[in-house]
Amino acid sequence: MHRTAYLCLVIATLSWGGNAVAGKLALGHISPMMLTFWRWAIAVAIIFAISLPQLRKDWPVVRKRLPILIFYGVIGYTTFNAVLYTALKYTTAINVAIEQAGIPMLIFLINFVLFRTRVSLAQVFGFSLTLVGVALTASHGDLASLLDLTLNFGDALMLIAVVAYAVYTVSLRWKPVIDWRTLMAIPALFALLTTVPLVLWEHAGDAALWPDTRGWVIALYTALFASLLAQVLYIKGVEGIGPNRASLFINLIPVFGTLLSVAIIGEELQFFHIAALVLALGGIAIAEKGKPASP
Repeated sequence: MHRTAYLCLVIATLSWGGNAVAGKLALGHISPMMLTFWRWAIAVAIIFAISLPQLRKDWPVVRKRLPILIFYGVIGYTTFNAVLYTALKYTTAINVAIEQAGIPMLIFLINFVLFRTRVSLAQVFGFSLTLVGVALTASHGDLASLLDLTLNFGDALMLIAVVAYAVYTVSLRWKPVIDWRTLMAIPALFALLTTVPLVLWEHAGDAALWPDTRGWVIALYTALFASLLAQVLYIKGVEGIGPNRASLFINLIPVFGTLLSVAIIGEELQFFHIAALVLALGGIAIAEKGKPASP
């Protein structure tokens, strides 16, 4: 059971790491909000095409639990990504990577305050190691450069994104007992609906860029992997080992993103890339080994 959850979370974070590379490749080929819109439009078309019979079967439960499913789509799917994309206009990718690494600790805090979920010293140490791995990745191996970082409006926006995804992850404990296709389809639909005003806003500012051929390929990748596959597997991972333990895997995203940049874009492989991956995986292993015993 745990091994399955680990595999789900690794594949999910690998897919999201690829999403970071897709974002880099998208520059000049499709604008951020246009990418967000088509990402969910394609995802909704696919998931509904394979889910209609199951959706009809699950509709009595969906109707009763619609608010939480809408919440997942609006907060977990759209708000986090839209705010993150906007934050990158005002702050650096280093700041965003470091701030995103705060999601696991915030999940720990929310779970402790609301549910008194215990955290062991080993988990804190493991989280710290994964954070160092993220810092190495974000600073390109020069940790001293982090001392020169400054905070601005973009960092304030990232705080909203971090809170949004932490709350989304914790709220998965209340997900209804329905088929995974339905659990993906309904939030995805509302994620799509909430991206419409974002595209209109981008268009109003003359910043919208219709996708060219590469833009469509990137949109298809984000729909299949970053939207459908990653979200379903992340939910499965949280279901398998709980939000506290699953959230640590989030810190693999910038590490995987950097390694994929090396493989796909041709960036040079550095020693700190390997060190960051070892620290991130080692931190997760230590946290898992030292998790609190079940009461």
